[in-house]
Amino acid sequence: MNELVPGGNLPLPGGTLTLRVPGPFDVSALITDESGKVGGDADFVFYNQPTAPGARLQDDTLTIDPARLRTGAARVTLVISPADPGTPLGRLPAPTLHVTSTGGQPLTRFTPPRPQRETVLLLAELYRRGTGWKLRALGQGYADGLAGIARDFGVDIVEDATPAPAVVRSASIPAPRSTPSTGPHFNSASPATDPTGFLTLANSARAKAGSPPVALDHRLTSAAQAHASDMAAAGHLSTESRDGTSVYQRVTQAGYTYLTVGEHLVSGPRTPADFVDYCLRTEKALRTLLERDFTHAGFAQAVDPRSGDVYWTALWATPLTAGNLARTAAEVVASTNAERARAGLRALAVDPLLAAAAQAHSTDMVARAFYSHTSPDGSQPWDRAAAAGSRRRTIGENIACGQRSAAEVVEGWMNSPGHRANILKPDFTHIGIGFAGGGQTGTYWTQLFGA
Repeated sequence: MNELVPGGNLPLPGGTLTLRVPGPFDVSALITDESGKVGGDADFVFYNQPTAPGARLQDDTLTIDPARLRTGAARVTLVISPADPGTPLGRLPAPTLHVTSTGGQPLTRFTPPRPQRETVLLLAELYRRGTGWKLRALGQGYADGLAGIARDFGVDIVEDATPAPAVVRSASIPAPRSTPSTGPHFNSASPATDPTGFLTLANSARAKAGSPPVALDHRLTSAAQAHASDMAAAGHLSTESRDGTSVYQRVTQAGYTYLTVGEHLVSGPRTPADFVDYCLRTEKALRTLLERDFTHAGFAQAVDPRSGDVYWTALWATPLTAGNLARTAAEVVASTNAERARAGLRALAVDPLLAAAAQAHSTDMVARAFYSHTSPDGSQPWDRAAAAGSRRRTIGENIACGQRSAAEVVEGWMNSPGHRANILKPDFTHIGIGFAGGGQTGTYWTQLFGA
C-alpha cells in the first residue's frame, strides 16, 4: 500500500471510494467545479448535511462515487476540524487518512505534518484528470478556521470602509517538472530588472529579519508571469494550469533547475506593496518570504478581465549546483545514520553505484511524470541497482516527493512504518541518495539501500 506525502498523488480505480479519518475530528467535504468554486449549499457535505449526489458522510467516513457526483463536479476536497470547536489541531493526535476502494481494498494512507495552531485542515482532494480521477495529499492548515477556507473557495468578504481593504485569497502548496533523464543539470542565475519595485520591498523585509537578499532571475519571472496569466484567464487560484502544467514544471521548463523552491499564489492585493504587506501578515507566506536559503526570485501579476481580480505569482528558489546536490545527499545520509545510531545500528556507507541508481530514479520520476517504485518500463529497485553495476544481494528503496529539505524527508520516512523499517534494517550496509526538482510536487527523493 502506498503512503503519500504532502503533494503526492495517486491514480484511483473506478467505483466507490472510502475515505476515513479516525480520531477526535469532524470530517466534511467541498464539491467544486473546474473553477474551484462551490455551486451552492448542496456542495457542502458535513454532519448536518451528510449526503450529496455521489457523496455520503457517516461519522468519520466519507464515501465518494465519482461517477455519481453532480454535473460539472471536478474536485472533492476533504476537510477536517476538531470535534471540539476552537481546539487547535496541534493539541490532538496527528490525523491519518485511510483510503480504500470498492470491496475494502486498501489504496493508500496519508499522515500530514503535525498541525500546530491551525483549526481547519485541507487533508486531501480527489480531482478529475481526463476520464479518470486521482487523489492528492494536501495537509494545508488554516489558523483562521472556516474564514480561510471561504477565501480559498471563492467566498469574498466585502467591507464598507473607504478605501476597502483588499480581500486576499491564497493557495499554499507543498512543493516541480521535467529535468532531463540523463541526469541533473546545473545552472547559474541570470539577472532581471525590477520595474515594479517588488525586489526592493522584498529585500527590505528580508533584511529586517536578518535574511540575505535575493536577486531577480528572468527565468523565474517568466515562469511566474505564465502562471499568473493562466490563473487570471481561468479566474481562480491553482497550483496547476488548465492543461495540467504545475507551477514547478513552469520553472524547470523556463530553464531554471533548482535545489529548493517556494511559491506564493495570491489573489487580492492591488500593488506589490500590498502583496508584500499580505506576506508580512500571514504566517506561512511570511516563512517563504524570509526563507534564508533562497537566493533568487521571480514575480508577476495578471488581471482577470471579467472580474478585475489581480492574480499574483511569486517564485523563490536556490539553483541546483554540483556542490549543493552533494551536500544535500550527505545530509540525508547523516540524518539516516543518526536514526540508526539511536537504534544501536551501525552506520551505512555511501555506495557510488547505489547513488547513481537512486539519482537516475529521482530524475526519471520527474522526466516521465510518475511516482512509484516501479518505473514505466516495469523495472524495480533491484533492476535499477544492477543496471548501475551494483552486485549487492539485497536491495531496499524509499521514495518521497514534496519535501523541501533533507531533514524533512528523513523525518517523513521515519514517521512511516514501511520506510522506517528500511532505514533501521540491520542487514543493510550501504546507501545511495537521489534528488531531482520538478514534476507535480516539486521535489523527488530516492533512498536506495544495499547489503
